[in-house]
Amino acid sequence: MTRALEAQRREPISGETRSCVVFLHGYGANAADLIGLADPLGEHMPDTLFIAPDAPEDCAGSPMGFQWFPIPWIDGSSEEESRAGLDRAAADLDAFLDGVMVDEDLLPEQVIVLGFSQGTMMALHVVPRREDPVAGIVAFSGRLLEPESLVDEVQSRPAVLLIHGDADDVVPPQSLPQAAEVLQGAGWKEVYAHIMKGTGHGIAPDGLQVALAFMRDRLGMS
Repeated sequence: MTRALEAQRREPISGETRSCVVFLHGYGANAADLIGLADPLGEHMPDTLFIAPDAPEDCAGSPMGFQWFPIPWIDGSSEEESRAGLDRAAADLDAFLDGVMVDEDLLPEQVIVLGFSQGTMMALHVVPRREDPVAGIVAFSGRLLEPESLVDEVQSRPAVLLIHGDADDVVPPQSLPQAAEVLQGAGWKEVYAHIMKGTGHGIAPDGLQVALAFMRDRLGMS
């Protein structure tokens, strides 16, 4: 039984939904953390719906925030609890993406999944294991979970844009080349990368600009 995810949304400026960006927030945050990106992005993507779900679990370390799964070295959970949490959250996110496409009458190739930190971990874990490829994945400041299982479990290979700050002291910057190497080794043809100079664990303007260009290109916007 999957858990329904509460979500915030920003409707397309044009009033017509021809594409959708799903934001996946990080550990201890919530939907409001990323939905504000719809404002700078929306003026360049007028037919795009932006939607951001809250992760399914309350976060012990952040009273107002949520988590996709426990992180042992932060919250003292066990590896088994973390793995079980990941599996449950993956099923929840899978069902949520299905629901968005049905409710908004969208095809997978009209959907972009944009994650930050733990949200990126979810995007890179769940989306390639879905049968039908989405338009693309934008992966900010995260890492690829369980790389050893990806080759056997991958079902689709959407284009991936990896973005990371070179001063990130939360998720090491070397997570980006490690993820790129694994993806390419698992048969990806389109893996792109951008390093945000002097940026810590966050989203800098240059990173957002690169993400915007990638999303417009993947969604066929002229």
